[in-house]
Amino acid sequence: METNIILIVILAAALLGKADSVAIAVAALIIIKLLNVEKYIFPILDQKGMFWALVLLIAAILIPIANGSITLGKIKGSFISWIGLTALILSFLTTYLSGLGLKYLTVQGHGEIMPALILGSVAAAAFLKGVPVGPLITSGMLAVVVKVFHKS
Repeated sequence: METNIILIVILAAALLGKADSVAIAVAALIIIKLLNVEKYIFPILDQKGMFWALVLLIAAILIPIANGSITLGKIKGSFISWIGLTALILSFLTTYLSGLGLKYLTVQGHGEIMPALILGSVAAAAFLKGVPVGPLITSGMLAVVVKVFHKS
């Protein structure tokens, strides 16, 4: 019962904060629990969910390359521009930090901070018009760096 209350509170916060991806994820977990099939689905999500979520996210990010709107020439140009090099460095750093964070949460067993992380994401979505998604953090950091160094 306690877990259902926590999930409902997170769902309410996500709905109030307009964090649709969080709300859909929590709603899906609640539905799985209501259908009483969590003993079959939760272990699969626990073991492979992060991997498949990343696969889908990266595939979505690569669509402009797959559909031809980003060409080899544009890619080459990005590696010689200061913005492209900054994106490369920030991507390296955020990916490293994400790996540390994932180990902290899963391997080192600090999953109890997840609600605080989710609440922070929901609050940022609600009040700062943020998007609670990991790899987009790199783009956001890049936008800040670009804004600081390129005032136009």
